[in-house]
Amino acid sequence: MSAKQNEIKFSIKTEDAGKLRCDCIVVGVHDHRQLTTTGRALDKASGGHLTKILRSGDMNGKSGSTLLLHGIPGLLAPRVLLVGLGKEDEFSEKRYRDVIASAVEALKDTGTEHIAMTLTETQVDNRDVVWNTAQATIVASDVLYRFERMKSKPSDPANLKHISFATSKRQETAANKGLKQGVAVAHGMSLAKDLGNLPSNVCTPSYLADQARQLAKTYAFKCKVMDRAACEKLGMGSFLSVAKGSDKPPAFIELRHEGGKKGDKPVVLVGKAITFDAGGISLKPAADMDEMNYDMSGGGSVLGTFRAIGELGLKLNVVGLIPSCENMPDASANKPGDIVTAMSGLTIEILNTDAEGRLILCDALTYAERFKPAAVVDLATLTGACVIALGHHPSALYANDDKLAQKLEQAADQAWDRVWRMPMWDEYQEQLKSALADVANIGGRAGGSITAACFLSKFTNSYPWAHLDIAGTAYRSGREKKGSTGRPVPLLTQFLINQQG
Repeated sequence: MSAKQNEIKFSIKTEDAGKLRCDCIVVGVHDHRQLTTTGRALDKASGGHLTKILRSGDMNGKSGSTLLLHGIPGLLAPRVLLVGLGKEDEFSEKRYRDVIASAVEALKDTGTEHIAMTLTETQVDNRDVVWNTAQATIVASDVLYRFERMKSKPSDPANLKHISFATSKRQETAANKGLKQGVAVAHGMSLAKDLGNLPSNVCTPSYLADQARQLAKTYAFKCKVMDRAACEKLGMGSFLSVAKGSDKPPAFIELRHEGGKKGDKPVVLVGKAITFDAGGISLKPAADMDEMNYDMSGGGSVLGTFRAIGELGLKLNVVGLIPSCENMPDASANKPGDIVTAMSGLTIEILNTDAEGRLILCDALTYAERFKPAAVVDLATLTGACVIALGHHPSALYANDDKLAQKLEQAADQAWDRVWRMPMWDEYQEQLKSALADVANIGGRAGGSITAACFLSKFTNSYPWAHLDIAGTAYRSGREKKGSTGRPVPLLTQFLINQQG
C-alpha cells in the first residue's frame, strides 16, 4: 500500500532490512549504545560494522541525537542514519514522536530521496503498530510541511520524496491500517494549516465557502452555503451582528458526510471562522494583531477533518457547521452596550465586541438542533484566558455530558492531541448576568475561558455538547515561527473513528 501527502509518498515494506532498496535506513539506538532488533540484524549483516562505530563513541544513544553513516558493508542502502532513543525504560509517546521528527529533520535537506524507517518497531508503552505507524506518518508530514504559496520565490523543495516504514509480514496489516489513518489525518492537517496560514485578504468567508464546495465535490459530501439574507430569514441576529462591521459578506457553511445508515443521528462539528478579528469597536492592541487571521482555525479544522473522514470513508453521519465572517470596526459594527437577539430568542448584551466568537457560535449551536444530533462538538480560538490557564500544550475541554467528555479525552490520548477538562459549574453562570438583557457576552476577567464556555452552554440544552477552546494549540506565534499547527484535526478524526466503532 502507498499514499501521497504533499508530494511525499508513504509506504509499508516487509523485506529484510539488509535487503531494503532505498537511499537510507533509519535505525534506533537506545542509551548505552544498544541497537534495536532491526539494528542488530543490520549489524550482523554488516559484519559488526555498526557495533564498531558505536564503540568509537560517536553515538551513545542520547534521545534525539543522530549520526549519518555512509558505505556500510553488507547493506544495499548506501546510508544508515542512527537515531538516539534514550533510556529504554523511559521511552514515551512524546519521545517517540520527537525521535521521528529528529530523523526526518536530519535527512530532509540531504541528498536522500527515499528512506526506510525502522523506528516503528520500537515499543511504546500501551501503544501498538497501528499507533506507531500513524503517528510516524503524521509527525513526518508535519516536519516536511512548508507554506510558501505567498512567496514570489519559494525555496527549493526538500529532496526527500518517499518514506517507507519497515515492518514484519506478521504486522503488515496493522501497519497498513496505521498508514491509511496517518495519511488521512496528515492530509486534513495540511488543509487546516494552509487555510490558517493564508492571509485574511485571501482567506475570506467566501474563500472558505469555495473550499467547502470543493471538498463536497471531491468526496461526495452535501454542501450548503447560506448568505446574509438566508441567515436573516433564520433569525441569526447574533451571528449577523458581528458580520455587519465588515464589507466582506458572511457565509454560513454546512457540510454533510452521510456515511452511516439513513436516520442515524449525526455527530455535528461546529467551527468558529472569524477570518480576521480586529476586535471590532473594542479594538485589539496593535501588537500581534497580524496573527488574527488564525481566528478561523476552528472552521479550518472542521474542513480539515472532513477531508480526513472523506479519505477514510467513515461509515458515520457527520455534519460540519462553519459560521464565517470578519470582526471589524466599521461604522455599522456592534458597539459596547448593544443588545442583539440570537436565533434561539435569547437577548444578548454585548459588553465587549472582541468577545465575538461566542456570538457567532451560539447561532450555529441553535441551528445544530435541527439535525437531532447524537453529539455536538464546537471548536474555537475563543479566549486568551485559555492560553494563560493551560499554555500551548492541551486544548481546553468543556462539556455538559460526562460520557461525551470521556470519549473526547480517550480520542485525545489516542491521537496524542491532548485536552484538559475544565469546570463549568453553575457558580460561573452568575458572572454572565445582565441587567438589561437575558445574558451578557462576557463575565469579567476572572475565569474568562470558563465563562465563555458557560455562555455557549446556554444554547446547547437539547443535546450532548462539548466545547474545545483551541486558542493555545491551533497556531504558533512569533514573526519567525508563526504558523498553523493543524490541531485539533487528529483528535476530531480519532473521535469520529471511535464513534464509527
